[in-house]
Amino acid sequence: MSHIQAGRDLFLREMRQLGVDVSRETRDQLEAFVNTLMRWQKAINLVGRTTLEDIWTRHVLDSAQLVILIPKGVKSLTDLGSGAGFPGLVVAALRPDLDVTLIESDARKAAFLGEAARRMGLEKQPKIVVGRIEAVAPAKADVVTARALAPLAQLLEWARPHRTDTAICLFHKGKGWQAELTEAMKDWDIPGQPFNSVTDLDAVILRIGPYTAKSGTPGVRDRQSKGRRRQNHDGD
Repeated sequence: MSHIQAGRDLFLREMRQLGVDVSRETRDQLEAFVNTLMRWQKAINLVGRTTLEDIWTRHVLDSAQLVILIPKGVKSLTDLGSGAGFPGLVVAALRPDLDVTLIESDARKAAFLGEAARRMGLEKQPKIVVGRIEAVAPAKADVVTARALAPLAQLLEWARPHRTDTAICLFHKGKGWQAELTEAMKDWDIPGQPFNSVTDLDAVILRIGPYTAKSGTPGVRDRQSKGRRRQNHDGD
């Protein structure tokens, strides 16, 4: 058995531990996703090369753990800065009832997302929007996700037009999450709760309910304009 196959089996076991029974159809869809990523990786950098052997745990499981935090009644999900499809395409496979929108500014990565979704044979093909998060039309989703895309305060500003009034946000955050939350709370009233990641002892999933800018806040600072660029978590 190859290391990647062993990783897939570990993924399935870990999902069962989370109370999620991954069907054969969903497993086949995720395998098609992984195989497509492996092919495209030769042409464009989708994930860090050192993480390829551990793709099922490092990326697929890390994304899939979100499904236990997504309410059953929601209808739509928007993934900000989808990149290699984590977590957007993984959640689309595990929650085929959702209308999924993937926002990605890199045209090459957006092309990969479209090809991967087609090869996965998803029941509902995701809508792929090519453009900057702050420039595209509001998605107004019930759930907004992002995986280590930017500091929390920036994520909240970017997510604001893409959520409904009752939406939740699910953000992957690393070991500096507490400092990010403290900083973001200077500008935002944030009803949130951290959930320990199943793939990294130092990481959490921040589940944030409807949030608002604090009175008197002169607008959230755009970190990108000050030279901070996207953190490529997929390449870690």
